[in-house]
Amino acid sequence: MINVEELPKVRGAYRQNADLAKTTWFATGGLAEILFRPEDAEDLSQFIQQLPREVPYKVIGVGSNLLVRDGGLSGVVIRLGRAFTEMRVEANELYAGAAVSDLNLANFAMSNGLGGAEFLVGVPGLIGGGVFMNCGCYGGEIAQIISYIMVIDERGDVKKISRDEIDFQYRTSNLPNNWIIIGAGFNLTPESPEVIKAKMDEISKQRQLAQPIKEKTGGSTFKNPEGYRAWELIDKVGLRGHKLGGAMVSPLHCNFLINLGNAKSADIENLGELIRAKVKDKFDVDLEWEIKIIGNK
Repeated sequence: MINVEELPKVRGAYRQNADLAKTTWFATGGLAEILFRPEDAEDLSQFIQQLPREVPYKVIGVGSNLLVRDGGLSGVVIRLGRAFTEMRVEANELYAGAAVSDLNLANFAMSNGLGGAEFLVGVPGLIGGGVFMNCGCYGGEIAQIISYIMVIDERGDVKKISRDEIDFQYRTSNLPNNWIIIGAGFNLTPESPEVIKAKMDEISKQRQLAQPIKEKTGGSTFKNPEGYRAWELIDKVGLRGHKLGGAMVSPLHCNFLINLGNAKSADIENLGELIRAKVKDKFDVDLEWEIKIIGNK
């Protein structure tokens, strides 16, 4: 049990027993023992420097690709706010804070006549999480446009990490879990805003037709195994529209799980594990979760 009085003195705000179901797209999950909203990067850096090493911490964004278990999260949950939403352009390089949404970055790039980030209009979530997991869709991914990232490491030091130092793979990277991304630079290409907008509109149209974007969902549930599409495997084992507790496999897109309104995180996780077992049994293929599952059962 953490006593707030024993945590570092900060300019930001602490809150005990924060309901994480209110912050995730699935609208499920337990409580954060402590929720910390730093005032700015300096406040966050000093917090990490002074935090007792035995106290765990975890950064979460808007919870678009996240399942928090019903037992909640022990330790400190960090959420980055307004101070981490800066965007600016220097030549053909665009900088965005970690709390900038992927959609806002795509629109900002368009308004400045910079192409290459159009795919981000189809990615829910924030830049920090998107960089960490190498988000992507419709043929684009963060690894293709990243120039550098700004991080606070486990000692609280602010570092600039170049693209060459990062090993990006499909929906993952080698960035340490205890590093906090606070911003990133992107190499983009001059392009007509009209051309960029047309590309973004087409991606948005395809997404609206193919994905249950108005439901309580967490985005793509599983990574596509090499040589397969996850949704096709799920469909072929007969689980399109399958329900378990308050959770359901989307009838529109089988690689999306939906909270029908009264689901527990356990319902969603158990439905995902049922899918994995069925696909393994029929096709001998291991589906790997793309959604990040954290917390106590």
